[in-house]
Amino acid sequence: MHQSLDRFLHYLVVEKGLSRNTIEAYSHGLCRFLNHLRAKGLEEVGEITKLDIREFLLFLKKKRLSSKTLARNLVSIRVFLRFLNEEGVLSANPAEEIESPKIAKTLPEILSLEEVETLLEEPDIQIPQGMRDRAMLEMLYATGMRVSELTRLQVNHLHLEAGYVLLYGKGSKERIVPIGNEAMQWARRYMGEARKRLLKKGESPFLFVNRSGKPMGRQHFWKSIKTHGRRAGIKKRIAPHLLRHSFASHLLERGADLRSVQLMLGHVDISTTQIYTHVAGERLKKIHQQYHPRG
Repeated sequence: MHQSLDRFLHYLVVEKGLSRNTIEAYSHGLCRFLNHLRAKGLEEVGEITKLDIREFLLFLKKKRLSSKTLARNLVSIRVFLRFLNEEGVLSANPAEEIESPKIAKTLPEILSLEEVETLLEEPDIQIPQGMRDRAMLEMLYATGMRVSELTRLQVNHLHLEAGYVLLYGKGSKERIVPIGNEAMQWARRYMGEARKRLLKKGESPFLFVNRSGKPMGRQHFWKSIKTHGRRAGIKKRIAPHLLRHSFASHLLERGADLRSVQLMLGHVDISTTQIYTHVAGERLKKIHQQYHPRG
């Protein structure tokens, strides 16, 4: 079974050109599925039935995993078995007719403008790491880029004179996103002062590097932003995506059109971007209730 999985992952890399993070997500979910089947004594992928898949989803549900996680695992299984069906390994795909778990729609949490300012000003810019973190936070909020795009960002992708950054999103899709004056100023300061000190005498094509001069990792930055959020006294759950959500919501609140925000975020489907219009609407309702004399 794991040989079939290796062929499938190779197909995703070579033919579909999916990102490393997407490949890792497929690999993790499918390894768990195949190990579950092996524990039941099932050794051949050709023996997989609808019942096996339903039992696996029930197994995940008993572990108190969210409906979103269950749905993501089912998608991975469905795509994997579809691949095996097209390869002639399976005569049919037993996952095709299994209904995906219903996912409750939740509005993404965002930071207020005051909270954004507090978070951006928290890093200690007197040390190279603090200057780097300030530049990274400013870049996240200015562009709404994903943290994976931020940590993969190369120096030659940043066009400060023209005022934009070149990003490579999911599926290596390329897009151009403007950068505000504040983010450009901090990027210049970081590159002129802190980056050279972090690199020491080394070189790197990547814009943001750690104390060893290596590219800044996603997990490392995740920990940094949580630390800055805690020190800034922000009670909300701090994560890199929180600035992406805030970027989109703040733009829409100030009159930006949905299509432009979609392009900047790199969403393929505009319905993904529409969630932020609901966030803006909920925020306006709260303001109305709080301040209207008959609210």
